Amino acid sequence: MATLFHKVKQSRIYQDVVEQIQTAILDGQIVAGEKLPPERELCDTFQTSRGTLREALRILEQKSLIEIRLGTNGGAYVKDVNAELMAENLAMLIRSHTVSLEHLAEFREGVEGAVTGLAALRSTAADNKKLATLIDEAAQCRERRLKGWGSFVQIDEKIHTEIARIAGNPLYIFVLHSIHDNIHRYYDKYLIVGDIEMDENFQDLQIIVQAISEQDSGIAQKMAVEHVRRFSRYMAMKKRQTPDTDTAF
Repeated sequence: MATLFHKVKQSRIYQDVVEQIQTAILDGQIVAGEKLPPERELCDTFQTSRGTLREALRILEQKSLIEIRLGTNGGAYVKDVNAELMAENLAMLIRSHTVSLEHLAEFREGVEGAVTGLAALRSTAADNKKLATLIDEAAQCRERRLKGWGSFVQIDEKIHTEIARIAGNPLYIFVLHSIHDNIHRYYDKYLIVGDIEMDENFQDLQIIVQAISEQDSGIAQKMAVEHVRRFSRYMAMKKRQTPDTDTAF
């Protein structure tokens, strides 16, 4: 396995080690569960110090590409690279102060619009039945008005993630899961909660689900974009009215 790697460039040292091992893992040259060569062998191959190698391995572990195990069978083992691990990294970005409310709104408009349009083209009778059931559950929460708001938001999230599943693209699925798993604290802070907003939200979802069941991709995509845009506008308005020194979402 060591022949996969070569001497590192002295100007970048541990970054080069990280990139070589990362490339070998992502390209499938080293498979999940496989153990990397011993430290001494890797140091000889990369022609670098043990301290530099350990720093590179620490970064790879932070990226969830490898797992450092202790004991007699210890060492650096390759982890399964899947959507869940990538979603964790995306979640960290969403929760960081580098992503503003405007950034997220712009991104969601594009992604959720595209996903909903695809779902309309690819939905089956079973998919439509599942969405109809979720709409019925949302209607029940709506009847409770603000007392049902928390449950309504959860159903809303289920509808969005179900639409992503129907679209059938794993990239869209994990991106939307990451977004909806990490924006609740921002909803709590900036989302305007009232009967009017609940009614608007429910009506949007009804139209979107109806368009998907009728395989009307154009209407489904248009409504998904308008839905995200409207509630992003509400949050931006409340953010401007909220005393807060933070400029990021």
